[in-house]
Amino acid sequence: MQTRAAQAEATKARIRDAAIAIHRAQLWQGFTLDDVARRAGVTVQTVLRVYGSKEALRHLAIEAAAARGRQRSAPGDIAAAVAVLFDDYDQIGDQVIQLLADEPGQPDFPDMTIGRREHRRWNEAVFAPFLAPLDGAAREALLLRLIVATDVYVWKLLLRDFHLGRAEAEALVVQMIAANIQGSKHVEDSVGVLGRRRQPAAEPGDRAGADFARP
Repeated sequence: MQTRAAQAEATKARIRDAAIAIHRAQLWQGFTLDDVARRAGVTVQTVLRVYGSKEALRHLAIEAAAARGRQRSAPGDIAAAVAVLFDDYDQIGDQVIQLLADEPGQPDFPDMTIGRREHRRWNEAVFAPFLAPLDGAAREALLLRLIVATDVYVWKLLLRDFHLGRAEAEALVVQMIAANIQGSKHVEDSVGVLGRRRQPAAEPGDRAGADFARP
């Protein structure tokens, strides 16, 4: 009985690993039960008996990718954090971009909130010394700006779309992060000025509009 149970677990693990590997290489295109079964060395019937459906394997693969975790650099070291980030995106960035592009058109798409939650936690950890002095809305505002500056789409724009070298792209992201951190104390004032500048010019006799538009 123990031997049989061990064999069943080994088969399940091979199928899981095969699905994850195929998904990593091909995303949804070409992701078939035949491919999974062939890579795992089992039959399609065995795959279905163990996991139930192709959709179950797709969910498993995306959850494994999202929850795999990212290395964390020493807290407060911006350059090291960006280097770790780019190492990660060099491995999975193109896959994540494709997954995000596919997400809206598939009602049964696996939940992507795992990856977003992990990205937030990573930012909280590596930039902790800059977030610690802040609280409430100020802390959240800085954290959101850091999350945006380190988003996979920034990596894609710089390396894939603008064709920058990695060193130049990393330097730009470091500069963006540093600027956000340095400007964190002045965010509310900056937003207020921006809001006033975006207001339409006051009509003659419109006292309230004139007062609001005054710098």
